[in-house]
Formats: sequence, structure tokens, C-alpha cells
Amino acid sequence: MSYLESLRIGDNLDQCQTLFSVGQMSLHVKDADQPENTKLLKVAIIGAPNAGKSTLSNSLLGRKVFAVSKKVHTTRSRTLGVLTEDDTQIILLDTPGLTTPSKVKRHQLEKSFLEDPWNTVKEADLVVVMVDVSDKWACRKLDFEVLKCLTHYSDVPAVLVLNKVDLLKSKSRLLEITADLTCGVVNGRKLQLRRVIKPPWAERRADREVRTSGPREENEPHGVVDSGESSEAQGGLRGDQLRTLKNQQGWACFKDVFMLSAVDREDVETLKRYFVVSAKLGSWEYHSGVLTDQTPEELCLSTVREKLLEYLPKEVPYTMTQSIDLWHDRENGELDIAVKLYVKKEGHMKMVIGQAGQMVARIAREAGEDLSSVFLREVKLRLSVKVKN
Repeated sequence: MSYLESLRIGDNLDQCQTLFSVGQMSLHVKDADQPENTKLLKVAIIGAPNAGKSTLSNSLLGRKVFAVSKKVHTTRSRTLGVLTEDDTQIILLDTPGLTTPSKVKRHQLEKSFLEDPWNTVKEADLVVVMVDVSDKWACRKLDFEVLKCLTHYSDVPAVLVLNKVDLLKSKSRLLEITADLTCGVVNGRKLQLRRVIKPPWAERRADREVRTSGPREENEPHGVVDSGESSEAQGGLRGDQLRTLKNQQGWACFKDVFMLSAVDREDVETLKRYFVVSAKLGSWEYHSGVLTDQTPEELCLSTVREKLLEYLPKEVPYTMTQSIDLWHDRENGELDIAVKLYVKKEGHMKMVIGQAGQMVARIAREAGEDLSSVFLREVKLRLSVKVKN
């Protein structure tokens, strides 16, 4: 497996360009540099589709590595990001939105949608559950699939991240949302809630009205542990457990709650500091220069797919496939890439191309710009469209 180099490998842009041009530098686990007293934390980020998981991962890494769009199912499989600061390495495990077997079958999704989130939580040291508070349905009750996963792996510490707080008109709602999604308990302690009617000028203080009583302890129990191991959608839970979860609004075993916007640098920095403090002594698994486990080719295709999802309607981007026809390093340092897009219908091809070729040109231009910022070199991306018989 090859890995992309991050800016941390050096501030010299020419050096970074050379690293890419010599071809997918392989920095395996055995090659990881090991300063003294290294610390490690594996963080699984889960949640319902479109909660902002990939956006948060990109913000934590400081680079756009994971595809992001407003449509669901942008992330197709588990993707790994590596954040290394000083003596601490944080491995971010970005996962597809948790879904059901029936939806996977109905929308012809890959098995990774069912398996990857569960398998990822199994190997994590900490689980981040993301909830979009701007979605009036999502913030009323934790997603059933999320509750099943938390119950099955209840021995893994979990924190709740309320995302997109900047889109919430009434910040006082955060108090109610927190109480609902935590069952009024955080870190084993009941929340001290002040349920009062506040004037508009007091809304800005709503964030400070959620408090936990008593000291925080590291080794408190985390609910009922299911000893069975399974990556299947039901997670090996018994029928009575599933019936209980159906009527359960939240999860009473969160260690902490964060209210943030995944695109706000200061908010994300607070969460990052929490990860660093939570890391335990242990050997790094990746070289400090590694940013992701995606190959450059995989990153290219996911970036193009992001733009297809962003600009094409309904089912069109979901039925398309891609292949790389050309990957050429020029002597001047530029990277030439040609990607062929395969559609199922003539009508779909017309939508992809757009009037006078404007749509496909826009997708190629924006995807190329994103790839240039990741690869740290000029990328010339060309797209062609063909109906696949």
C-alpha cells in the first residue's frame, strides 16, 4: 500500500513535488519513525449519512483528503487519515454512514456500507458519534444503527459531537438536544439542567448551561457489553435488546459532549486537543509524514466523484463508474490525468457534458484544483464521457 506525503514532511514545496513525482512513496508500518515516549489514539468517526464525518476529518488533518458533498453516501468505504503532532499520532477512521441491509439492497450499495463502520469501531480506542443538529429529525433521536453499534461495542469509550451548530437558529436548543441524545447522563453523571425560559439576549450563554456534576473518572463502566463479535448489520444483538433500542432516544454512556461546526478552525482545534490528551503510550503505526492510506489514484477518483455528486441530479452520479486512462508526470512538474466516466444512458451523458460542455469542464476544473492542493503540484485533469453498454 502506498501513502501520500503531508506538508509536515517539510516546508519546501519542490521537495514535496519531488516526493510525488518519484511515485507513491511507500511508508509502511515497519518504517514508522519512533520518537521517545510516543502516544497513539485510533478514532472511529461514525454517524448517520451526511452528518459531516468527512468534513470533520478534513478539518482535523488540515487538508482536503476525504470527499465531501451534500448528497448521502459520498464515503463508500472506510478511509484512514493520520494526524501526527509532536510525540502523538491520531489515526482517524472515516466511515460510510451507518445504514441498513434493506437500504443497501434497494440502492445497490457495496457491502462496505454494512461492514466497514462496525469493523472500524471494533479496532478503535475512541468512538466519535456525529449528529447534524441542523437536521430536525436527526437531532431528536440517535440513529437506530448508531445505537446498535454503540451497544455492541459498549466497551469502547464514545463521545458525542453535535455538528453544524452554526446553522441552528436557537442555540438554547442545544441544551435540549444534549439531554435527549445522552439520556441526561454524561460520563456516568446526571446533567444539571436549568430549564428556564430565557430572553433572546441570553441564548449566547446556552452552551455554558450544560454541566456535569462530580469529577471525571477514567475507568467508569460503559453500559452493557455484548461479547459476541460480528460485522453484520444486526451486530449479534438479541431480539429483546433490539426492541429496547427501538424505544431508546439516546445513549447514556458518552464520556463527553462537544458542540461545534466542523468547518470552524477554533472548534476543531478544541476537539483535536481532546484527542491528544486522550492518547495513550504506544508505538506509532505510520511514519509521521503519512497523511492517508489512499493511493493517489484512489484520491483522484474520489475527488472526481465528489464533484459528480455535487453537480449532477438524483441517481445519475450513483450509477456512474470511472477509470483512469492516463497518469503522466511532465518534466516541468505538472501532472497530467485523464479520467473516463461511464454512464448508463444517453440522457445521463448529456447531463454530464452539459450545454456546450460547460458541466464536464466545470467538474474537471474544480476537481483538478482540489487535487493540486493535495498533491502540491499543478494538476491538469481531463474528463471524457462514454455510455457503457
